[in-house]
Order: sequence, then structure tokens, then C-alpha cells
Amino acid sequence: MDFAAVGKKIKELRKNSGLSQEELSEGICTQAQISKIEKGLVFPYASTLYQISQKLGVDVNYFFDIGTTPRLDYVQEVVEQLQIMRRNNAFSEMMDIVRGEENNPLFSQNKKNLQLLLWHKGIYLYEVEHKKEEAINTLKNAVHIADMKGKVMQEREIEILLTIAAIYFNEDIESALSLYEEIMEHVNVLPYLNDYTIKTRLYYNLARVLTRLDKLEESNKYCDKAIKWCLKNDSIYLLGQIHYQKGYNFELDNQLENAKTFMEKASIVFEIQQDDKVVEFIKDKIKQFS
Repeated sequence: MDFAAVGKKIKELRKNSGLSQEELSEGICTQAQISKIEKGLVFPYASTLYQISQKLGVDVNYFFDIGTTPRLDYVQEVVEQLQIMRRNNAFSEMMDIVRGEENNPLFSQNKKNLQLLLWHKGIYLYEVEHKKEEAINTLKNAVHIADMKGKVMQEREIEILLTIAAIYFNEDIESALSLYEEIMEHVNVLPYLNDYTIKTRLYYNLARVLTRLDKLEESNKYCDKAIKWCLKNDSIYLLGQIHYQKGYNFELDNQLENAKTFMEKASIVFEIQQDDKVVEFIKDKIKQFS
């Protein structure tokens, strides 16, 4: 058993959950014992490891997998492949991966890994089979399958909520707004974000929802927050879309000079990204303002 690998993973999960060593140890063991476990100096009794796993929201077998086999690399490869398929909208290929892993004990017996499959299954049900209710129920099940029982919601749960909110955006705009506001509360209590794009996407989509609801001033405020967040993280991810959204808000409000300014900024970003079709579309709109 690789004690150091298990201890390292416990530390990582604890930090992601926003727990101190003292909070994790409460009702289980001493803080000093948690410290030794995380350093790989000792390995906990099975009962202790089980209690730790429950508090961190993972199956206890997860730690045995890490400590005794190299199979974690396989799980990570599945994670990365699903991410690629999801971002490229390759939903059928994505579902092929899900079906191939559903009976794999690494996924079926591990809540966090099973959560991953349910998330992508929910996306497939909506995007391909157009089963809205079944998709939302599957995604909600994914959110709660690794429930932290009152602890800080982790990034993957937030990602899944963002997926549900995206469905609502197309189907029920008021529910979308309510859920995005709920997600904002979860994001605001996270000590840090491993994936800074979560906040970028949240600000941008809140702005889009508010535009749809004709709340243009509020939408612009979230556009400004998104722009500042992108600059803080030296990122142009969604920066073009965000500037365009603010320009579109000004267009709807008949403030055409302001609309032109932000759409020109959007065009610059899209030029950097070599998205010629969008650049051409934006330039045509700017000509209309003139």
C-alpha cells in the first residue's frame, strides 16, 4: 500500500472541500493523526479511513484504488476524453465512453467517478435524445450522489449545476436566472477555484439571461465583472463573447456609439482567435450602426 499517495489524495480532497485538518478530524481522530496520515507517515485503520471517506464524499474503495494500483491513471484518461468530447459537442462518442464504463467497478463502486458518468449521460439525454425531464433528473442525481452533507460544494457539482442552468436557459429563463444566482452563492464560498473559467462562464451566462429578461443594466454589470475576471487571470476565454454581449445590450438600448465601441473590442478578440466568420458578422453589424 502506497501510504504517501493515499495521504496526498486525502489532503487534496480536504482542501477542495474547504476543510481544515481539525474539521476533518472532528469525531474521527485527532488533528495530529490527520497530519501524519496526509504526510504518509501512518496509514489509518479501515474504520478511520471509512469515516474520512464519508466526510470527504468519496467511496472508501477510492483510497484503496490509489494506494494499491495504478488504475487512477485510467480514470484520469476517461475524465480527459469525456471533457474533449463534451467541449467538441461529440455527444454520441461521449455516450459510447459512458456506456463502456458503466459496469466498470472503478466507476460503478466510486461515487465521484459514477458522478462523472451521470453528468455526461444527462448531457447526452438532452442534446441527442431531447429528453429534458430525464436529463435534468439525471443531472440532479449526479449533483447529489457525492453529497457533502452541508459542506462546501465542490467544482464538479458546480459544473453540473451550470449544465442544468444551460438547459433552463433554452426552456425556462426564470428558472435559469434562479439557478445561476444559486450557483453564484456556491462559487462565492469556495476558498479558491482550480478552474477559473467556472466564474467566467457564470458571469457571462448571467449576463445573457438578464439580457433575455430585458434587464440590460444588470446584464452590463455582469459583463463588467466578467471582463475584470478575465483580465485578472490573463485570459481571453469568452472575452470576445462578453464584449459582444455588452455591445448587444447597448444596441438594444439604442446606444449605438457604445454598442460600436464594445463590438469593435469583441472583433479584436475574435481576430486573435482567428474566428473569421464571427469577425465578419460583427463588422457587418458595425456598418449598420454607421
